[in-house]
Amino acid sequence: MFIGFSEAETFLRNCKDAVIITHRNPDGDCIGAGFGLKDILEQLGIRSRVVCHDEFPKRYDFLTETGAGEEFEPQTVIAVDIADTKLMGRYEDIYGSKVQLCIDHHISNKNYAEKTLLHGEATAACEIIYTLAEFMGVKITRHCAMCLYTGIATDSGCFKYDCTTPRAHEIAAEMMRRYDINFARINRYMFDVKSEGRMKLESRINELMELYLGGKLAIIAVTQDMMKDMGIEMEELEGFAPLTIQLENTEVGILMRERPDGVYKCSFRSAYDVNVSAICQELGGGGHAKAAGCTVEGDLESAKKLLTAAVERALG
Repeated sequence: MFIGFSEAETFLRNCKDAVIITHRNPDGDCIGAGFGLKDILEQLGIRSRVVCHDEFPKRYDFLTETGAGEEFEPQTVIAVDIADTKLMGRYEDIYGSKVQLCIDHHISNKNYAEKTLLHGEATAACEIIYTLAEFMGVKITRHCAMCLYTGIATDSGCFKYDCTTPRAHEIAAEMMRRYDINFARINRYMFDVKSEGRMKLESRINELMELYLGGKLAIIAVTQDMMKDMGIEMEELEGFAPLTIQLENTEVGILMRERPDGVYKCSFRSAYDVNVSAICQELGGGGHAKAAGCTVEGDLESAKKLLTAAVERALG
């Protein structure tokens, strides 16, 4: 059931012992939304903890070092930035059918929760969390402000993607003006600081990029063996997906990252009018019209053929 901010406020003010689920392969938005919501619940005197299938990347330590929360048997289950329970990883079996509230901005949300606060036009889930806190009149701490700024900055590509709303700029300005969040340092960690392995990979991007469908589709595939050779972790490949649509005539770009289990995590980007969320939904995933994702099993060449055929159908 889809709800508004008033119903979400009533739910949160009356909940107890909440577990907040973030999606596997966590990014800045789900981490910021999870820990930002944890701070808000703390202001209400409500105990909560943040969980994730994967470890939180080290560059987010400044958000997660306060602790994900103590262990307890939850009475409330909340999901943030999760469109489908499949994205919960091992927590799908534990909590997938028990989610009472989902806060999300993905138009492909499966409406799996008892209550869903969905704003598909929002730049990030953190934009919704901020609006909810403002609606509730709850104090935002400096740590919460850092969480929300980070989520908005990362999901907007440092405010350059076309999903960036005026509201996102307004919230970011408020975080900068009132909470002394050192936005420059946050953006440096999110967008500029790179490992030696990532620098090596960036130098190889042109070699790795393959063009299909007359150049309308570009694919970059990074396997586990390649990651090991360059000494990089999968998390360090965040931010590479937009590189797939840099070529002038490319309409759709896909970054393929092989997980340790052999499954390919595929991040789609649309340069113009192709709705990549619709393509990903066809393949069991989802997301936004210009940025979406799915997973594909099988060997690399078979996976590329599957993706190419799906994009060709979308291009008509």
